[in-house]
Amino acid sequence: MNKADCFNLGYVAKLHSYKGEVSLFFDATNPEDYATLDAVYIDLDGILTPFFVERIDMKDKGFAKVKFEGVDSENDAKLILKKELFLPLELLPPLSGKNFYDHEIIGFKVIDENYGEVGEVVQVMDYKINPLLQVQNNELDKEVLLPLGNDLVQKVDREQQELYVKAAEGLIEMYLE
Repeated sequence: MNKADCFNLGYVAKLHSYKGEVSLFFDATNPEDYATLDAVYIDLDGILTPFFVERIDMKDKGFAKVKFEGVDSENDAKLILKKELFLPLELLPPLSGKNFYDHEIIGFKVIDENYGEVGEVVQVMDYKINPLLQVQNNELDKEVLLPLGNDLVQKVDREQQELYVKAAEGLIEMYLE
């Protein structure tokens, strides 16, 4: 399994017992969607390694107490501590309308309601307080950062790979002119 074929689900947050149980943190809008998880891939030194879930108990705020098969001691659990969790992209439920996964819109053309074509999505900078859409305008060789709040995204056209936005007046011009 390659990272390019997966999405990051979270990480192994801490040890939970001396019997190999760990607490996982699911970095997801609805962590409960993963309450029946039967396996995850854990990044061990750049290699995605499958770990099979024996038991999972959902907790508050995105955490879950998990017992993996073959992880039977505190020493076993220490080997996966603070490691990232991954799942195959095909396990993500499809979104519609203005909703999108961050990785899904990379490479989409950004078209602003007032400015017109802005550039191409390079990445979504997922800052908790103010997530940003990083757009590269190759014609002018300039970067544009658009805050994702306040109904910025008006439409996601997955077929044409276009993201229609309505940025605050003058914001795009500030970067490109």
